[in-house]
Amino acid sequence: MTAPSGSDTVGAGMRAPDGIIVVLGSPNSDAGELSSIARERCRLALRLHRRHPRFAILPTGGFGPHFNPTTRPHGAYLAEELVRLGVPATRLLAPIESSNTVEDATLSRPVIEALGPRRVLVVTSDYHVARARFVFARVFDLDLEWHATRTDVTGCTEDLDALRAHERRALMQLETRGLRVPGKSTRPVASSSIAD
Repeated sequence: MTAPSGSDTVGAGMRAPDGIIVVLGSPNSDAGELSSIARERCRLALRLHRRHPRFAILPTGGFGPHFNPTTRPHGAYLAEELVRLGVPATRLLAPIESSNTVEDATLSRPVIEALGPRRVLVVTSDYHVARARFVFARVFDLDLEWHATRTDVTGCTEDLDALRAHERRALMQLETRGLRVPGKSTRPVASSSIAD
């Protein structure tokens, strides 16, 4: 199965969605198989989409040695998984080809602003939500709704301790050094919900 083509997506001439569900990327294998973390995020996005069937879904993730060494963008694998789970291909936006959390925010912002949804829901994992919220709050002028999976420790295909340590270090660096986005001011961050 391939990711939906541009002519099949919300962004190709359909009217603006009521809301957008942004699915942040996570690792896939050399063969393009999604990690357990990425699959958890897709399942949470599916549950949110069932509650909000008129919302579009925006997968993120391009390329990077730390999360996607293949020749296809990670977001394409997310899109395939979402369709496999039952999301109509017509509700998917073209994936954002980001290589990290900052790019997830900065590259998705123009797409979201162009569509002008009333609500934006962001899906990530429990261990990643604090840093993602920190970054997105400095990039977006919108009130975002956060939804985080509870990472299945027993079934996790990644080194969860290493991921948690990385997130703590990266957030500490951001809090110390800051994240400056031209033309943006710091906004308060709304609360998140875990495992909706």
